[in-house]
Parts: sequence; C-alpha cells; structure tokens
Amino acid sequence: MERQRVEDGPGRAVGGEDGGPRVSFGAKLKGLREAAGFTQEELASRAGLTAKAVSALERGERRRPYPHTVRCLADALGLPDAARAAFLASVPGRGTTGSIPDEAPSPALMVPPTSLVGRGREVEEMSRLMGQGAARLLTLTGTGGVGKTRLALEVAREAVGSFQDGVVFVGLAPLKDASLVLPTMAKALTLRDVEGLPSREALKAHLREKRMLLVLDNFEHVLEAAPEVAGLIEACPDLTVLATSRAPLRVRGEQEYPVSPLGVPDPSHVPDLEDVGGSPAARLFVERARTASPAFELTRHNAASVAAICWRLDGLPLALELAAARARFLGPAALLSRLDRALEAGGARDLPERQRTMRATLDWSYDLLHGPEKELFARLSVFAGGFTLEAAEVVGADEYAGDVLVLLGNLVEQSLVLARPDDGADGVRYGMLEPVRQYALEKLENGGGSEETRRRHAGYYLALAEEGGPSLKNRDQAIWLPRFEAEIGNLRAALSWAVEHGWAREVSLMSWASWTYWWLSGHLSEGRRWMEEALASDPDAPAPVRATLLTLAATLGQALGDFEASRRTNDESMELFRRLGDEDGLYFAMGTAGLIALGQGQPNEALSMMEESGERRLEGMGDRWSASAMFGFSATVALGMGDRARARRLAGRALSLAREIGAREAIAVALPTLAVTARDDGDLERAAALFAEGLTLSAEVGDRTNIAYYLEGLAELSASENGLEQAARLWGAARTLLETIEVIAYPHAADRTFYEERLAAARASLDERAWEKAWSEGRAMTTEEAVEYALDDRGD
Repeated sequence: MERQRVEDGPGRAVGGEDGGPRVSFGAKLKGLREAAGFTQEELASRAGLTAKAVSALERGERRRPYPHTVRCLADALGLPDAARAAFLASVPGRGTTGSIPDEAPSPALMVPPTSLVGRGREVEEMSRLMGQGAARLLTLTGTGGVGKTRLALEVAREAVGSFQDGVVFVGLAPLKDASLVLPTMAKALTLRDVEGLPSREALKAHLREKRMLLVLDNFEHVLEAAPEVAGLIEACPDLTVLATSRAPLRVRGEQEYPVSPLGVPDPSHVPDLEDVGGSPAARLFVERARTASPAFELTRHNAASVAAICWRLDGLPLALELAAARARFLGPAALLSRLDRALEAGGARDLPERQRTMRATLDWSYDLLHGPEKELFARLSVFAGGFTLEAAEVVGADEYAGDVLVLLGNLVEQSLVLARPDDGADGVRYGMLEPVRQYALEKLENGGGSEETRRRHAGYYLALAEEGGPSLKNRDQAIWLPRFEAEIGNLRAALSWAVEHGWAREVSLMSWASWTYWWLSGHLSEGRRWMEEALASDPDAPAPVRATLLTLAATLGQALGDFEASRRTNDESMELFRRLGDEDGLYFAMGTAGLIALGQGQPNEALSMMEESGERRLEGMGDRWSASAMFGFSATVALGMGDRARARRLAGRALSLAREIGAREAIAVALPTLAVTARDDGDLERAAALFAEGLTLSAEVGDRTNIAYYLEGLAELSASENGLEQAARLWGAARTLLETIEVIAYPHAADRTFYEERLAAARASLDERAWEKAWSEGRAMTTEEAVEYALDDRGD
C-alpha cells in the first residue's frame, strides 16, 4: 500500500522514504547555515539572495524554492558532494517526488558551459514575474558584459517546466537589418515557408495556441523590430518573450529589468579574506581563475589584490572573466598592475567575437551611437565617481552637440551611462562603470578635446566647492557635507588639474571657503597636501594667495600633530597677513597658532591666543563659527589648567554661538568640557546627556574622530555605573574607529591618560573571558551600529 505523503503546513517535517519523519528543507537549511557560522544576511549575500528570501525558506513559507536558488545556497555553504546531494534531495518536489526535478532544457535552448555566480535574487525575481504572468515581455537591460545573456539562459532553464510548448532561444546579434528579426524567429521555430504568408502571420498562426517562452538575445541594434514583437505578443495570449538588450524596447507592456554588475567587496573596510570571499564579484573571479589555474586559491595574502581587481572592474562579469583567464600565468598583484592589457587579451575562442575583449564589447555599443552622442560620451569620461545633470551641461556641452539632457538620456538608454537616485537630494546622479569610463576617456584623448574638457571640469568643481564651503559651517551642513562626499572624486580630479596648471589663486579661494571639509571628513593629510602642492605650483603667487594656503596647511597639519612644521608655516602666513593688513586672515592664523602652542605644551600662551582670535573674529568679522570653535577649544584648555569657572564660561559661550548658527561640529567641540565638568561634579545623568548629544551631532556630520571620543566618554560613564560589558563594547568600537581614521588632535582629547586608566580599571574588574567577548563585539561593530548601541538607552 502506498504510504501517504504529509505536508502539514509551513516548516513541518514530511514523510521520508523509510516511513520515518524527514527533516524539512527549511530546518535543513537553518542547520547548515548555523553550522557554517553564517547569519541569514551573510548567507544571503554569499548566495546572491535577499535576507528576506532566506528567512522565508527557513520558516517554511516557501516550501519549493527554485532549483537555481538551492544550487546558489549549496555553493554559498560550500557543501561537499555528499552533503550537497542530501541538501538538494531535501527539497519537496513540484510534483510528487521529494527532490529537485532535474529539468532538461528545451532542445532549442543552449546549455551554458559555466555556472552562474551571485545572481540568485535576480533569477528568483524574474522567474516570479514570468510565473505570475505579470510580465509577458520582460527585457533585461544593462551595459555590455554585465551578463544579460547568461542570466536570461538561467531564467529560461528554470522556466522550462512552466511552458508546456517549450523554450526557444533566438540569437539576434548576427543580424544587420531589423526586418530579419521575424524571419529569424520563424527559422528558430523551424517553421516552413508558406507561400504568400509573411513571417508575421506564420508566427501568429503557429504561436496563437501555444504556451511558449521565446528568448530574444541582443535586441539593441534591431530595435525597429520591437513593435512587431509587441504585436506578436498581443496576438498570442500564452506567449512570453524574454529579451536581452542594451536599451529598452520601449513598447507597451514591456517590463524592463536592469541588470546590475555583481556586488564587490565593501570598499569602506580593509579587505580581509572572509569579506572578499563573500562578495559575488570575487567569487566569480576566483571560480574562473581556478578554471584557468586549478591551483589558484583566495588567501589572506592576495585578498586585497583580488578586492582591488573587483573594484577597478566595478563588478562587471565579462571584465572579471577576461581578467581571471590570465590567472594561469599572473598572480593577483601582477594582474592588478596590468589590468588594462589583460582586458584586451583574447578571451575564450567560443565566445562571440564581440565579447572576446572588453574593447570589442564596448565597440559594439559605441558603434550604435550617432555623432553628438559619441562626443558627449567621450566628454563625460572626465567625471570621477559620478555627476549631476547640471555638471554634465557645463562640462559636456558643445555648440554642435545638441541638447545634453536628450543626449544623456540616450546614453542611459544604451546602458553606457548609469542613472540612480541621488542620495540625500531630490534628483538623479549619473555615472559610468570604470571599464566603460576608461574606454570613453581613450576616445576623448584620441579626439583632441581632453584639455578643454578637463579645464571646464576643474572650473566647475572649484566653483562648486567655493559656493558650498560656507554652508559647511551652518544649518545647511547636513545638505552640503553629503554633497561634498558624493563629489570627492571630482574635487580631487579638479584639484589635480588645477595644481598641474598653476591655478594657485583658484585653489586658495576654493580652500578658504571649504577647508572645513577636510577637517570634518577626516581627510587631513590629503587637504594639507593639496595646499602644499598648490603653493609649489606657483612659486610667484601673490601674497594673499600664499598666506591663505600657508595658514590652511598649518591648520590641517597641527590637527595631525605635526606642530613644529606647522608652526613655521603658520608664522610665515601671519607675517604676510600683517603686511597685507588682512585682519581676517591674521586672527584666523592666530587661532591656529594657539592650537600649535597647546600641542607644544604651552597652555597659557595657547589660551591667550585662542581667546583673542575668537573675540577678534566675532567682533571684527562677525564670524560666529570661528569664534565658537576658538571658545570651545579655549574652554578645554582652561579645564585642563584647573580653572573650572573659566572653562564653563567659555564652553557656554561657544555652545550658545554654535546653536545660533546650527553648526553641529562646533556644538560638538563645546560639549565635552560641559560633560566632563558635570561628570566630575557627580552629575552622571547630565554628563551622559551631553555626551549623547555630542555623539548624535558628530554622527550627523560624519565627524568620526569626535564619534570615537564621545563613545569613550560614554564608556567611562558606563564603567562608573558597573555597566562593564557595555563599557567594553563601547571602548572596543571606539578603538576600531580610531585605528581606521586620521585622528584630529582635538584639545579635549589631548590627554588620554584618564580614559586609558578607566579602561584598565574596568578590564581588571570584569572576568577576562567576558571582557574579551564584549570587547570583540564592540570591535566588530560598524560606526552606525556603535552609535545606535550607545544611544539606545545608553545600551541598557
């Protein structure tokens, strides 16, 4: 008698072949994930899925995952052959069997020779769209080499069982004429010529009653045939078309699905073996490198080079595969230094001619552009890290190039330029994948327009920084600081061109207005270097230009703790400002002189100069930001000298001015003195509130140095209240942060003896294993996680 099969709801065990209970797929997945030490988010990232999808599978909400999903999970878990087979067999069948059906592709559907890496989420989403009937014309769009064809083939393989009349692949790349699209489709369907019957009518007659999927590959150069395909879909109610194209078909009923490059290792972290190995781009590179050289392994020694290759190639699959093929005779470090040549070396002989080199792939797209589009495409290559429409209109415009907006839209449609929402702004930001940008840059340089385009680019971004710099010191800081961060690549390119061409005056004007960006972002050495290079670029620069660049270099240099060199530089600037009668510059430089004196162990002289600088800039120039900063620093010095009353007065004055102008970082400079005096008075609640406010404001402006110091302040308070594990986490998080940034030598953090003593005392008061565990947890936190933890009822 046949045993009854039990499916009693999500996540329940079902009957096994031996009559006993069989572990559900969700339970099996969860057990394997936990044994591997992955969170749901980590496994999802490795498998190219979403954490929500993994969670639904483990809970049994999705009992029959797509075969590709299960294969991706097995790959991500690194299962050996026996465990992999058992894992695959644990999936309930879509019919009556308890294993994944080994669906053979349609005879007309080619079988890819390589595995698909990091695309689990895309396969699931597209399979769902077609399975629900939501998309009868689904177009995969994206730049050449992003993997559209390979992804379409995988989706088609998954969909074979859903189309009773089969799946047919139609390659359109060889066609030169859009009128040949329908005859090519008819040939792929093996339709015989019917006398007097056009291909359109023959196709309709053949497909009208069939449930079939047609895969139309490389549609971008025959887009004129799109209405014919749309008409075919309209006439055949059970026909579905999956198209790949570098541009959308732009017909009614089309569902566009942009295909993005593979995820790369997180560029904000120092690459380590686990993080690099978990990124889809690196997994593809490593898998293909092993194909070329079976001995290839990702190791802690080469992980950073592999990560850099992924970053340079922007996760573009074809570029990664072409580069990985060189692994048979080049190690990752050597390959990285020869990457451009590696991309021009021939790929596999069975690849289409247009994909054998990166250049051939991009030539295919470039040749589809008309003249003005080619001109704009080349000019846009000077942008680094993306650009706005306004920037493109200034830098890319030409008297005969036409409307930049229209041309840019065409480049986006052709997938040569990417468009995405501008984070923190109500607009769109554009950019190019790095291999595409390098190709466009070569076109620009060969066309002879490079110098003029770069001049426009430099002028635009220096003016933008000069315009936005003052807003870094007021309530608009939250708007402008992210904008500076978004444009840092362009600002660097503009400064580089400017110093190469002796634009010291332009650099000084921009820097005087926006030098606080280097301070707030933590790029202190870089900011100082630009001042010094601008000085060197024009030895005969006028005295006002020279004085400005000197004092800004000194200001950033003293923040790095380089007091002696900064003193000499700043003294020269003060002498120039005196000769010029420039009181604004003189009293700015006097404040810097005070900070340098403090760093050199002269607190009385430091306090005198900083207070005078604050008073003069407030009364004479109405510069409340500089005055607030000077009073805040002075308060810290007074506190260190034991003059608590003076410290409170100065800190209160600094805080009042900072709140008036809404300058978050100036508030953050004033708060430590008030927090420390409250702590020393035994008012721990007020101290905690002030430290928490400073942490919040520092996080809002991305001042990571102050974030670390405020975490330490809250850690010390937690330790004094016997929250030792919480204190260990906060100190651990602060230590990691301080190790990864250029630390500003804030006066309130100059003497670290107190915090180090409190840390040592807290560690001695807690069990060593408990301390190490909490310390490691804090060290592993991201900056955002540490801030959230510290502010969440102070971690209680």
